[in-house]
Amino acid sequence: MIGKLVDFVGALWVLISLGWVSRFRFGGRYWAWRTKTAFPEGGPPGGKLGLIRSGLEYARWAWRIRRLR
Repeated sequence: MIGKLVDFVGALWVLISLGWVSRFRFGGRYWAWRTKTAFPEGGPPGGKLGLIRSGLEYARWAWRIRRLR
């Protein structure tokens, strides 16, 4: 339970740091490239909710990789 909470907070930190680095320009070239590489068929399955879910899943993975867990 605590581990999942730590992973969630860490995932939010990863997303905030990515946003900070890209100056929160979510319509910019970096985010367009990230979306095209993550979803080559077009958009994420499930629309906006699917995009949020996929983003959190990626951020959780990035957080765990940084911590080598």
